[in-house]
Amino acid sequence: MSKNNDLARLFNRAADVLALLDENQFRVLALRKVARAVEDMAEPIEKVAAENRLESIPGIGKSSAEKIQEYLRTGHIAEFELSAAQVPSGVLDMLNISSVGVKTAYLLWKEAGITDIPGLKKALEAGTITGIKGFGEKKQANIKQNLAFMETAGSRIGLGYAAPLAHELLRLVQALPGVAQATYCGSLRRGKETVGDLDILISCAPDAAPEAVALHLAEAVKKHPEVENLIAEGATKVSLRTRLGLQVDFRIVPPASWGAALQYFTGSKEHNVRLRQRASDRGMKLNEWGLFRGETRIAGQREEDIYHALELACLCPEMREDRGEIELAEALFQAAAGKVVHPADPRLEFIGKTIPGTWLSVDRADIRGDMHMHTTASDGHESIEAMIAAAKKRGYQYIAITDHSKSQVQAGGLSVDRLMKHIEAIRATAAKIGGIEVLAGSEVDILADGSLDYPDDVLAKLDWVVASPHSALTQEGEAATARLIRAVSHPLVDVVGHPTGRLIGGRRGMEPDMQRVVMAAVRSGGALEINSHDMRLDLRDVHARLAVEAGVPLCINTDAHQISDFDKLPFGIATARRAWARPENILNTWPLEKIRAWQKKRRSGDADW
Repeated sequence: MSKNNDLARLFNRAADVLALLDENQFRVLALRKVARAVEDMAEPIEKVAAENRLESIPGIGKSSAEKIQEYLRTGHIAEFELSAAQVPSGVLDMLNISSVGVKTAYLLWKEAGITDIPGLKKALEAGTITGIKGFGEKKQANIKQNLAFMETAGSRIGLGYAAPLAHELLRLVQALPGVAQATYCGSLRRGKETVGDLDILISCAPDAAPEAVALHLAEAVKKHPEVENLIAEGATKVSLRTRLGLQVDFRIVPPASWGAALQYFTGSKEHNVRLRQRASDRGMKLNEWGLFRGETRIAGQREEDIYHALELACLCPEMREDRGEIELAEALFQAAAGKVVHPADPRLEFIGKTIPGTWLSVDRADIRGDMHMHTTASDGHESIEAMIAAAKKRGYQYIAITDHSKSQVQAGGLSVDRLMKHIEAIRATAAKIGGIEVLAGSEVDILADGSLDYPDDVLAKLDWVVASPHSALTQEGEAATARLIRAVSHPLVDVVGHPTGRLIGGRRGMEPDMQRVVMAAVRSGGALEINSHDMRLDLRDVHARLAVEAGVPLCINTDAHQISDFDKLPFGIATARRAWARPENILNTWPLEKIRAWQKKRRSGDADW
């Protein structure tokens, strides 16, 4: 298994230790930057280190590279362990409690003498935390509540729960008197695969008092069946906890600050730090209330005005992770102003020598069809006719029906004889319904050695082939890499589906060297899937970014097993946007004629890609 996540956690923990020791803040930030660089890396850290490329990664310098090499050799970083020995381990454990940050943990340790969670619980119950600035009754009650929650629930929630809840709450909020507009922010707006909490921003009407809006809001949300309890009620903020433990914060701002607050509460933290520094460098101040020069508000009502005043294009929220988007936004702004741009940042090289004046991320309206779905022929819950009719109703121009192949016995996988009859049934039903092109396909298992579940003469009879791994998902990296390379290189495979086989929060899946898999796709002209199911999102964003940069087509599919699964498409689109994908990068934004020409070229076996 790759050590990327382990190293990211180690550097973040080291940053926490230095912060608790009140060390230089720049050292703390440098360690966190390394942690993010390693976590965001699409390649195994072991491979990058072995090829002496660590220092080429933005955020990793010579000292950090040496520490990474030390960990890969020994499993330890001596300097980190020496620092950690100066902090009681229980103090670090307290950082796992929501609302207990480094500053709070430091005060509890240094001023209250509390060195672990049991000691904190005892002090809270006894009411002995006194005389510490900021530790009033409200603060202590909040910590106590979050501590109780931590002991009974996990820390992050999947999009399948968070997104529908956010939309429900928005409908409720938008119907309240005095509300001008409302939307969700935070990691959900950035399309992250899980969220730690929900942030919902509300702008009150010019003639409405924020206090009145907050009062109506508190009364309305406490009646929602998903709400466990309210945990904060104020003039401009209301917070609640849902039955699954998700915290939801509603923030009320005046119309003049709507855009600034939308930008601020969307984040990410690292993106916001870059923006605030950019404002400071230009003699301005940026916060959730607006962009100011002195006491004068320069911008604030519209989000794009904040970026434009800072000489940046306003990119989609999903891109705001401090992964090079600031440099891109600056280049786009300069190009729009007619300046010649030659980006020095290697992360921008794939854009080309001429930076376009706009950046149009892929959107729902760009998707012409869904190329991976199931029916009752295998493990789906709807008939062929129902799936075609539902897709047509959604305005799709084409779809591919791709029931499971024979090895997926537990999923009703089709034998060759059943597959041939299924192809006939698909074509007959499509002809009867009309108005939408329907490809008769299959989701064919990629076996452990990379071979496919049907022979080539059977595959050649299919209109569309999605090849996916479903078994042996604990394969070591090299075997997994070879397996996927063999599949994506096969001329009769149109797209490799959910390539790692992971289930978010349930199964780690394979950890192939995705850079090598992507390069194999470059050579063969193959495509890779972003599976939109909220438990998959596979490819994940950093792997999809590799494909975008290499020019490998991505296909955003829902893997629908019932009609309601079509509604999961936005999750896949968000992942693609996080990968900086534009419509031309997504295969199922193309006209079907273009897809067929691409497919014919691949299947010829002698195309020069």
